[in-house]
Amino acid sequence: MTEKKVKIQYYRSAIGFNEKQKLIVKGLGFNKLNATREVVDTPAIRGMIAKVPHLVRIVK
Repeated sequence: MTEKKVKIQYYRSAIGFNEKQKLIVKGLGFNKLNATREVVDTPAIRGMIAKVPHLVRIVK
């Protein structure tokens, strides 16, 4: 059984945004700008992406 994955990129700095949004970016596994990660596509991950759409993008 294969898990569905989603590829996301951290493309804009979280400086100047509130602490909650910084923690969401860290929770997605990012620590450097322009980093790309492939994570399991779950409702929790989709919710985190939806909270910071101005900082991360889904890469095709």
